[in-house]
Amino acid sequence: MQEIITYEQPLSERIRSFLRLEYLFRQNQHFLPDTSTWGSHAALANILEIQNLLGRSDLKTELLKELERHTGNLARLEQIPGVDRDRLSEILDSLDRLIDHLYSNSQPLGSELKHNEFLASVRQRLAIPGGTCDFDLPAYHHWLQQSSEHRLNDLTTWMASFNILEQAINIILQLVREGASPRPEVATEGFYQRSLDPNSPCQLLRIGIPAEYGCFPEVSGGKHRFSIRFMEQPTPNEKATQIQDEIDFELTCCSI
Repeated sequence: MQEIITYEQPLSERIRSFLRLEYLFRQNQHFLPDTSTWGSHAALANILEIQNLLGRSDLKTELLKELERHTGNLARLEQIPGVDRDRLSEILDSLDRLIDHLYSNSQPLGSELKHNEFLASVRQRLAIPGGTCDFDLPAYHHWLQQSSEHRLNDLTTWMASFNILEQAINIILQLVREGASPRPEVATEGFYQRSLDPNSPCQLLRIGIPAEYGCFPEVSGGKHRFSIRFMEQPTPNEKATQIQDEIDFELTCCSI
């Protein structure tokens, strides 16, 4: 079976933020089970990255807008013959639960961690290269020397502040990705360009490239059009250049 590598390009700032958070949540799933001190350090740094990202925008409002938009779109499908109503009802129930939870909590997402002095001291030093050395942060060094069970309990408790956020991000991106099917396309001399329908805004591009081509896409785009240049980089020390051959690839324009 041919191996396909999928690349994603957000075309809205909202989806861009959601993808970044998904990336950080996936990192956390990798680091959290690592019981070494380095694993705990990576997991904590990851938690603080999530907190930093939340502080840059009113993400709660953006989540509610997106959840309510999907709820409205999916509710209209109930009258269409052949729709899996059980599956549709399950998704709508999940969306409603998340919306109710977000409305019922008046506090910003992750606010439980905002006034944690220990986390604040680590976050401040993380911005400095090597800033979390034991002589800079003896309290942090002390925490890292605690038992793996103690550290895991703390990390799990801190991550719990983001549980609803993670659930909302996961279901939104799942609906966006599954809302369209991939179509075969061809890039001439490594270049592809396409206009977008302004009446059906595309939120996310998914580009599937056979691994055997050994290339990657560079995407530029906005609300009205996008272009893709397929690049190759023989070694990390060489500058990437545009491929001059035809490239067969899969393109998914996710506009739900």
